[in-house]
Amino acid sequence: MPRTILVADDDPHIRQLLVFALAKAGLDAIEAEDGEAALAAVTSHAPDLIVLDINMPRMDGIEVCRRLRAGGDLPILFLSSRDDEIDRILGIELGADDYVVKPFSPREVVARVMAILRRVGSRPPDVAAAAGPLQHGRLTLDPDGWQASWAGEAVPLTVTEFGILRTLAAMPSKVFSRDAIIDRLHGPGFAITDRTIDSHIRNLRGKFARIGAEDVIETRAGIGYRLGTCGAG
Repeated sequence: MPRTILVADDDPHIRQLLVFALAKAGLDAIEAEDGEAALAAVTSHAPDLIVLDINMPRMDGIEVCRRLRAGGDLPILFLSSRDDEIDRILGIELGADDYVVKPFSPREVVARVMAILRRVGSRPPDVAAAAGPLQHGRLTLDPDGWQASWAGEAVPLTVTEFGILRTLAAMPSKVFSRDAIIDRLHGPGFAITDRTIDSHIRNLRGKFARIGAEDVIETRAGIGYRLGTCGAG
């Protein structure tokens, strides 16, 4: 069955371009012209991913994302009119999976949509051979159920956040550069900035810090990230 993508943008020209590009890629696409219509479409059509513009009338993309995250983990690709909004849309509690800055190529949007869908439906190579849940200290990751928990308490994560944490947990002694993390999430050569990874890491740390877990991810200055002690030492 084709995946269904919801395109939420108040510009009908942008919606038309993206719907056409997604259809060429073999995906079904539906449209919403504002935030309220987007939430209604999620309820009525249960899309597999939403391409969500930030600046929309009636309800902006930020509020739509907050409401969606309060009720589930639908993958979200933000459309942003300014590159400097990346920390705002990824670095706080919103949990977007990726973003594209306007003006953009429809092919780039489709590529990022496909990458997110692949992450939802498959596991990174480093983890594929792992049998059952991954456990390190108080951290437990269930790759089959896409569930993370700390000392038995569930921690809701986005697709990208779970993918990053799972990559680190598969090889807990290895320090991963940002490029290496990107390669495992998207495949070699995928165009994404280091700032995006840093924003996801901050978001991950914030979610675990709220339940008292301060040592989930360790930073190695000038190199990258690795899994922390996770309460084990």
